[in-house]
Amino acid sequence: MANEDMGGIKAQLRRWVQVGGPFLGLVLVCLFFAFARDEFGEPARESIFKAGNLKIVLVQTVVVGIGALGMTLVIVSGGIDLSAGSMVAFCSVLGARMIVGGSSPGVVVAVAVLAGAGIGLINGGAIAAFRLLPFIVTLGSMSIVRGAGKWLGKNQATSIPNDSGIAMVMKVTSPETLFPLPHGVWIMLALAAITAVGLRQSIFGRHIVAVGSNESTARLCGVRVRSVKVAVYALAGLFFGIAGVMQLARLTQGDPTVAVGLELDIIAAVVIGGASLSGGSGSILGAIVGALLMALLRNGTSQLGWANYVQEIIIGSVIVLAVGLDKWRQGRGRV
Repeated sequence: MANEDMGGIKAQLRRWVQVGGPFLGLVLVCLFFAFARDEFGEPARESIFKAGNLKIVLVQTVVVGIGALGMTLVIVSGGIDLSAGSMVAFCSVLGARMIVGGSSPGVVVAVAVLAGAGIGLINGGAIAAFRLLPFIVTLGSMSIVRGAGKWLGKNQATSIPNDSGIAMVMKVTSPETLFPLPHGVWIMLALAAITAVGLRQSIFGRHIVAVGSNESTARLCGVRVRSVKVAVYALAGLFFGIAGVMQLARLTQGDPTVAVGLELDIIAAVVIGGASLSGGSGSILGAIVGALLMALLRNGTSQLGWANYVQEIIIGSVIVLAVGLDKWRQGRGRV
């Protein structure tokens, strides 16, 4: 009886960590910066927690946050997509080249987003049709798409006007105050709400969870596993395409060399948010909080004047810790 009680307590604790872990992590990071001092000995909170800087953090969250929505669906289904960063760069270059060519903002957004969905469809089709490992397929796609972006952009950045319709989506106004927020932040939150409802309430969302939990059982229950996988990667590609448009709007240029390693930030945000790399569980809200935590870490360490390599070490440590917590939540390992 004592062993059963202890097992129940551990299971409950794992559920609490999965739900509340992202928020606890965000609180701990905020507490750290609240008491930290910059290179001049001044309290970091005076610059980090200013309304204007918090607006910058939210803007920096948008690209990773929208990418994390698509990656959450992929990871919940039991897959992985390493081509996310390359897709973001490719779609931003495609959008920039179209704007320079005279295309309207609506057409640019539609084509860039559909291009991301098309690449995701190819990835999902290869994984489902030939039963290839997602890691291998998307690793190859990462290089192919990156090379295609460099070819499309002629291996250089393509700038767009600062007052173009696309650029205005991420334009920061009233930099000293938190509101009004750029349109891109509201778009991210709206997409997150829609995706969360779809994952939890729709039949397709339940099928995604079922495939990630146990593919064989899902197939026996009548779930079209291959179709679900193809749809998940296509939908993830669509989100990566939107993230590419946001990247273009934020930088006002399409650069095929940007977003290198962005997929790691996106995956880290999803895992920090409570998703299991084994599939079958994940949280859209948690992924957004994870993306916010990553952005706050990068912004805060920059404000402290820490070297870039220190930032990378911290981010890498957070990723390892998040994966360790995932293993502990699943009961397969201990942290």
